[in-house]
Amino acid sequence: MHKSTVFQLFEHLQSASPEPETELNYTTPFELLVAVMLSAQSTDIGVNKATARLFPVANTPQAILYLGEEQLKSYISTLGLYNSKARHLLATCQMIIERHNGEVPNGRKELEALPGVGRKTANVLLNILFDEPTIAVDTHIFRVGNRTGLAPGKTPLEVEKGLMKVVPEKFMQYAHHWLILHGRYICRARKPQCHLCPIEQECEWPEKPTAY
Repeated sequence: MHKSTVFQLFEHLQSASPEPETELNYTTPFELLVAVMLSAQSTDIGVNKATARLFPVANTPQAILYLGEEQLKSYISTLGLYNSKARHLLATCQMIIERHNGEVPNGRKELEALPGVGRKTANVLLNILFDEPTIAVDTHIFRVGNRTGLAPGKTPLEVEKGLMKVVPEKFMQYAHHWLILHGRYICRARKPQCHLCPIEQECEWPEKPTAY
């Protein structure tokens, strides 16, 4: 995709949503960490329902450790992989207390050292909490990157690297959010809403409708 086309694409995404935000509910950096950790193979809506029950009872590392594994599971049991998520979250709380004075660390290496925190989760936290120009490639961004021709790749890391090369600096801070929301609501896996697409002209998907 040509540089000028990429620029126009992001201009249109920006016009549709000037300052996009994550759809996960949180009020503190630690709450966001918990929400993102719980979001694997779960919808944001599902995570928000679970954290609406959990956070009033425990929203600090100390409080979650005090709950213990069985009680923690009872709050997040509606989510996929809740058993492993509970174990990872408890181990992460312990590490945050022991190594980071109870605060969410602001470096990639430190974040990825936390149990249950991989590159995608670290990218989300670095972008939202610490304003770093990162792009967390989930299933939505992976689809949009490939389908539109913006950043084709066979793996999430390939798509991430491709996006980091082509996204103009002006749009880098919000690119992550624009692409996720676009994939979630417009460029859906099934029945993409091409007739509502703000970047239809820039999209290079060979299967997109030519007329509506």
